[in-house]
Amino acid sequence: MAANCKNPRPKAGAYRRFLSLVFVTLVGVLLLVVLLGTNSVSNFVSRSPNESSVKDLRPRYNNSSDYRLILNLPKQSGLSIQLEKLNQLRPRNTDLYPKLAKNHITIVLYVHNRPQYLKVVVESLSKVVGISETLLIVSHDGYFEEMNKIVEGIKFCQVKQIFAPYSPHVFPDSFPGVSPNDCKDKDDAAKKHCVGNPDQYGNHRSPKIVSLKHHWWWMMNTVWDGLKETEGHTGHILFMEEDHFIFPNAYRNLQKLATLKPKICPDCYAANLAPSDVNSRGENWDSFIAERMGNVGYSFNRTVWRKIHTKAREFCLFDEYNWDITMWATVYPSFGHPVYTLRGPKTSAVHFGKCGLHQGHGDKGACIDNGAVNIAVEDVDKVVNINSKWEVRFSENQPGYKAGFKGWGGWGDERDRALCLKFAEMHHFTSTDSVSSSDD
Repeated sequence: MAANCKNPRPKAGAYRRFLSLVFVTLVGVLLLVVLLGTNSVSNFVSRSPNESSVKDLRPRYNNSSDYRLILNLPKQSGLSIQLEKLNQLRPRNTDLYPKLAKNHITIVLYVHNRPQYLKVVVESLSKVVGISETLLIVSHDGYFEEMNKIVEGIKFCQVKQIFAPYSPHVFPDSFPGVSPNDCKDKDDAAKKHCVGNPDQYGNHRSPKIVSLKHHWWWMMNTVWDGLKETEGHTGHILFMEEDHFIFPNAYRNLQKLATLKPKICPDCYAANLAPSDVNSRGENWDSFIAERMGNVGYSFNRTVWRKIHTKAREFCLFDEYNWDITMWATVYPSFGHPVYTLRGPKTSAVHFGKCGLHQGHGDKGACIDNGAVNIAVEDVDKVVNINSKWEVRFSENQPGYKAGFKGWGGWGDERDRALCLKFAEMHHFTSTDSVSSSDD
């Protein structure tokens, strides 16, 4: 019996040694994968803003719907669920325009609830030369029937609508909207037994205000990484708001700027249709201008988006409710060098808004004089008016928000910051990932 008992021991020892070898091998492989991944990310981030690779830029989609649970997103209302279903619909007007031009620049129009503004912008877009060649994506901050009807009436190009399913406007009695036990104004949370974190000035969140930044960030993540229509698109995408009037030559001018940018301004991140100074109509020089990126008619490619996406924490944790001021004051400075945009010497887009995003909804004539906008469109605004032989003039030390500005506040609630970070992750994990593993 004793002799028989000793026989299994060598086999057991050999089995343990085999397991140890397998374990060490697996650890080594995992370390190699991590090192290679880190190297590829660093190589990607260091690229010129005009370089791109379809293989590197392809987002990681999750085919299941469990990302809401993994990211612990707010419990959806019935309307929120319906909006996500609408976001899956194919573009309209494909019967009229079955194919997009090979070198098309997708246009994204982000809107709120200013129908009179939207009518003006849609009318200006209808006269843009080349508009039928491209896709227009309209991103809504919530759902407003009059806004929806205006967009449904567009017949001059392919149109896709997307609706922010986590907009505060979609949640009337819970976060991200107004919760019954939310702190208000300058409430003391401890004394009032209410929920919320004040901003740096002691003010608690206002859902109408925070929706501005939430919508822009959700839209950017969705357009670049969450739509089949833009998957693999490495060219420029033009972004404009519902109070940006577009001249007929805007699209052709932008195509030329996007083509010339890698050659004449390789360090430029974007191409703009308008000066960064919204009150300027351009210098009318015989030269291109490279300046700080503006917020009217701006465009960039996927490589630049990836660089912006890596700064999600800077964007989401900065106490400033305006997306553009957040970019100027913290995201762009974090790149470590000037962030220039290229434009022509004469504007192809005009900001005509006279009131804020959430003003004037009740009185339809409150934001536009006599219910109309009078913007002179000259013959020079109807044709390409930039010359590829021009030199580039760089504008340095421009006025405006810069690094060191502490923000206007309105973005101090930890719930808003957390939701913002979740938007950055929602298209960058697989069903086996955890929330922490998708941080890039």
